Amino acid sequence: MIRKSKTNHLSRGLNMEANPKLKALPSSTKTPPNTLTPEELAELTSRKSLIQLLRSKQIDVKRAIRAIRYERELRQLQVELVKLQRDVQIHGRRVALIFEGRDAAGKGGAIRRFVEHLNPRSMRIVALPKPTEIEKGQWYFQRYVSHLPNPGEIAFFDRSWYNRAVVEPVNQFCTKKQYQIFMQQVPEFEHMLYEDRIEVIKFWFSISKEEQDRRFKARMKNPLKQWKLSPVDDKAQEHWDLYTTYKEEMFSKTHTSYAPWVIVKANNKLRARLEAIRHVLNTLPYNGRETAKVNLHPDPNIILRFHRRSASQD
Repeated sequence: MIRKSKTNHLSRGLNMEANPKLKALPSSTKTPPNTLTPEELAELTSRKSLIQLLRSKQIDVKRAIRAIRYERELRQLQVELVKLQRDVQIHGRRVALIFEGRDAAGKGGAIRRFVEHLNPRSMRIVALPKPTEIEKGQWYFQRYVSHLPNPGEIAFFDRSWYNRAVVEPVNQFCTKKQYQIFMQQVPEFEHMLYEDRIEVIKFWFSISKEEQDRRFKARMKNPLKQWKLSPVDDKAQEHWDLYTTYKEEMFSKTHTSYAPWVIVKANNKLRARLEAIRHVLNTLPYNGRETAKVNLHPDPNIILRFHRRSASQD
């Protein structure tokens, strides 16, 4: 006797006859925002989309449609990332993508979407712990140099040498003299990377104080995300203005023509991820870009290049 799966039973409940809230139009018809196309209705029966839909007690059709369209666009962008990685491998290019931002800004989540379908042999995520006693006595950049990309490789820095620009001085993890030396040396260090033909993109994920507080509270309630909390997080809200002061100083002193800062408005995590990927694909050349089936031009309301006269973003 064959036992019917719970997923199949739930999937049948998503057809239009069983649920009048779910409507579908022919794919050739322009789709109203709250209406499912036949393709989207079919996607709802997939396990991942079904779980998304059933998280709430009542079926939230708008949320389900947004999730489907996000996943579809993300997949198309990830196809282009695979093409980019292949080009990097073939031509022995070296690419370093730096993800900076306040705590809970969404850096790690964005990186996971970048690397989800990449060849792990030609990419790596760099997320260094606090320095050892030996590393504390070394030239500050030394611990990062060994993690720079090799030929044919993309390196994703989940925080980077810019710890010393914001996090360390705010939390008194470095002396004033160490901070000043770093701020003098970092443009020279990055110019050396540029001269050695390492392609660098520097992201700052920008969120509001209210959004950061909301995300911290969500982490506290979620046992699967409590590992993300740290003593530094406890001071993030208290020292918000001090973080802002050091962040603005960092932008002012380290934004250069060869290593500019790219600000990602990240209160909306999903849009931030898509637009960050789009920016990379639009910035770094690769073979096959002209055949992309997805828009590669980032939204200028979400992706901003730092300007010294611009107002603070967060």
